[in-house]
Amino acid sequence: MVRPFGKKTFTVDVRKSIVRGHELGAHPKILATQFGCSSSQIHRILKNNRVDDGVVHRQSPGRPRTTSRAMDRNILRAYREDPRCTSTDIQVSVTSPNEPMPSRRTIRRRLQVAGLHGRRPVKKPLVRLKTGKLALNGLNSTCPGDLESGLITSRATNQSSICSGHIANWFRRRRVDLLEWPSQSPDFNPIEHMWEELKRRLKGVRASNANQKCAQLEAAWKSIPMPVVQTLLDSMPRRCQAVIDAKGYPTKY
Repeated sequence: MVRPFGKKTFTVDVRKSIVRGHELGAHPKILATQFGCSSSQIHRILKNNRVDDGVVHRQSPGRPRTTSRAMDRNILRAYREDPRCTSTDIQVSVTSPNEPMPSRRTIRRRLQVAGLHGRRPVKKPLVRLKTGKLALNGLNSTCPGDLESGLITSRATNQSSICSGHIANWFRRRRVDLLEWPSQSPDFNPIEHMWEELKRRLKGVRASNANQKCAQLEAAWKSIPMPVVQTLLDSMPRRCQAVIDAKGYPTKY
């Protein structure tokens, strides 16, 4: 019997017959001639049978993975530390001299297998100039209460940055009163400019969770010198007059 060229794929029943024939004493060369394959295939089938304790059709594993398990863990760790990072950022952070550098496509596949899919960050839509004009009753409204030295009160605006659990707890622990304020007069509130100061100080600083971000905000808040706060308070008359002169339209502040 002429043996065909190349590998031959056998069904489970044929593989069982090969194993059964070998158990009955048939030589692998005789089995190769009988089933029209090479002796190496017969030896491979018998070897898998001894290892697996049964004839099991093994699928080809395909091309070997370019990343190890440690590299896969590093990719997931880099993403969880900074969910806003890109595949290029992860590629730079996980590059090791002991392993080949994974491609950006490979990094994205590893994240997708872990259930982490790419998303674009949500951007707040810009307020149009016509709809963003301040109402006249908001300009003439006053807020009752005295502003003590060194104390900046905030208005209740239902903003996520103010009404979140961490910020609300911070206000509660330090007994900061939230005063009612006209909803269309953000330029009259100095706390808004303090948020901008915090934003500038924490620009580029990443946090892996809410508690770490809250700690960063508290540290940055404590690092703001009092002259900055005093300068802001002294500028409030000029800010109010600028808004009145602009009839509610945006000002340089």
